[in-house]
Amino acid sequence: MLTITDFINILHRYYKSPMVQIYELEEHKIETWRELYLQETFKPLVNISPDASLFDAVYSLIKNKIHRLPVIDPVSGNALYILTHKRILKFLQLFISEMPKPAFMKKKNLGELGIGTYHNIAFIHPDTPIIKALNIFVERRISALPVVDESGKVVDIYSKFDVINLAAEKTYNNLDITVTQALRHRSQYFEGVVKCNKLETLETIVDRIVKAEVHRLVVVNETDSIVGIISLSDILQALVLTPAGIDAQHS
Repeated sequence: MLTITDFINILHRYYKSPMVQIYELEEHKIETWRELYLQETFKPLVNISPDASLFDAVYSLIKNKIHRLPVIDPVSGNALYILTHKRILKFLQLFISEMPKPAFMKKKNLGELGIGTYHNIAFIHPDTPIIKALNIFVERRISALPVVDESGKVVDIYSKFDVINLAAEKTYNNLDITVTQALRHRSQYFEGVVKCNKLETLETIVDRIVKAEVHRLVVVNETDSIVGIISLSDILQALVLTPAGIDAQHS
């Protein structure tokens, strides 16, 4: 699979300044990218069979720290479907609503459950250059960066998905522009940062993240300052793997 992460890795490695064009992106074939330029980050394709369980799929996504899991026909070798955290969680929320939910979903809040990341949170400021944001994506292996103003308030979010705008508009030759400048090109349908607080229940959190169709919620306090991040991986780990006694995030 060729992903946005591959694109970010190439920009991270070859970007020098606005004065030096990145010819590699436009002149090399995908095969060349893979063989010459992504060798350090190259990994075998993780996939799953259509006969595998949904539990196996969740385990594979989280253990391998991937966002897309191809379902491959063992006979033909054809890719049949691509599973994501978002699709699996939406399925669980929509179609298993008739089944009894775990008691902890309604009775315990985020703080009590300890779901999410609350230490050493990576974030950027409105005037952070795009190249610095890309470097953080690569070094910290994260998929989004909250944008925090001088007072500590969360004002936006810059995700790996937003990086695709650099390719669509061919603006990747100037990565010294600020995050604020880059986000002006974002789709008009962006509805803002989806937030939550540590006192909300997991049931509320799941409903919000599925409805908003986002990959993470920013956990804030009463002044809208960043406290933590809760991702789809965190939620699936808590709902599916932890009750089974498995911690794939740290195994």
